[in-house]
Amino acid sequence: MAHHEQSTATFPELIRKKRNGERLSAGEIRDFVQGVKYETIQESQIGAMMMAIWQQGMVAEETLALTKEMMMSGEVMSWPAEWKGLVVDKHSTGGVGDKISLVLAPALAACGCKVPMISGRGLEHTGGTLDKLESIPGFNVYQSVQQLQRILEEVGCCIVGQTDNLVPADKVMYALRDATSTVDSLPLITGSIISKKGAESLSALVLDVKFGNAALYKDLGSAKSLAQSLVTVGNSLGIRTGAVLSRMNCPIGRCVGNALEVMESLECLKGRGPDDILELVTSLGGMLLWMTGLAGSMEEGKKVIARTLQNGSALEKFQNMMIGQGVTSQIAASLCSTYADYYSILRRARYQSELETQGHGTVLDIDGMVIATVLHRLGAGRSKAGDPVNHSVGAELLVSLGQNVEKGQPWLRIHYETPVLSAEQRLSLQGALTLGPADQLHTQPLVAEIILP
Repeated sequence: MAHHEQSTATFPELIRKKRNGERLSAGEIRDFVQGVKYETIQESQIGAMMMAIWQQGMVAEETLALTKEMMMSGEVMSWPAEWKGLVVDKHSTGGVGDKISLVLAPALAACGCKVPMISGRGLEHTGGTLDKLESIPGFNVYQSVQQLQRILEEVGCCIVGQTDNLVPADKVMYALRDATSTVDSLPLITGSIISKKGAESLSALVLDVKFGNAALYKDLGSAKSLAQSLVTVGNSLGIRTGAVLSRMNCPIGRCVGNALEVMESLECLKGRGPDDILELVTSLGGMLLWMTGLAGSMEEGKKVIARTLQNGSALEKFQNMMIGQGVTSQIAASLCSTYADYYSILRRARYQSELETQGHGTVLDIDGMVIATVLHRLGAGRSKAGDPVNHSVGAELLVSLGQNVEKGQPWLRIHYETPVLSAEQRLSLQGALTLGPADQLHTQPLVAEIILP
């Protein structure tokens, strides 16, 4: 790509302009993003600009220009004409036990969609989607664009890592956001998420924006402003974009940790999954089917998605996706068999330890963040990019919200290796469980609100 005509402002002038609360023009934003891409701007200047954006914010037009320029900084996918209207994806802002992609991608493929799920590595407490899948022996998340297109042609879904030429400007900015404490800036988050999804050339996109004590945003209000920003920019780029605002306090499902979450996802695909996973998968999938016109309403879409989990069609897609991404057909078949012996294939941690309830009563709350933080220390997640994760480390909830328990009943099973579970960690895990009288149970719907295009 040839260099374009530079606007007359220098980088320090652009930074000063934003720092003083002025609006940047589309041309000025292009200069900044091109400077990031071609390394003609110093790292310190990128950091200063991001801090200025964090401090002063951006109006919708600026955020759109930033997103568009980031998207155009690399390769933009192109799909066969007959896929028009069928290419869809989901993005989640991250939660504890968030295994939704593993169930949703094959369910959508079973409905005739094409799902090119391109996922980041993530610094999540317990690994991202790619780490979960890599606990399956042979699963390869690195596929060329040609391979990606072949798997979509043959199977209909794939879950892969970001290729080097997809939104290169984001790679640089993403790494610096952590280092400069500008992670939680609406325009920067919006640019980062939507530029990557825009480069997938999607017909429709649904966002799972989470709020609560185990999410980036603690309250509905701030999550809603992010959701609104993402939906606005997505739709302005020509992608039908909607969002679901979901509560993130208790872990999603009963398992947290990479291999354990793969097992739970397989159980969902066999029609035996917990209600909360089902609720999120059908809500997000139902909205996408409605936005692409494959279902007449979101409610109808939810039913269609649920059917693929009951009749085995989503499971078959997952099996074929595994084979398409390098898993042997023998391993794929045994994982997908009705009474699979998961631990004969997925690695089991050396130690399992059960925690017992210290009183009796009704389970009022289970703090997902506390569990995730301990698992992170036990090696389930990473602290910096490139760190390895231990796929076998995790936790299984043995009780659920609203359940009545006796004193001394096992409520949590922790899987660990080295480091071993310390007395102090046991104590903090015990603090994650809140018991009390049944009349204090306030169950709120998992999906708090939806935002339609």
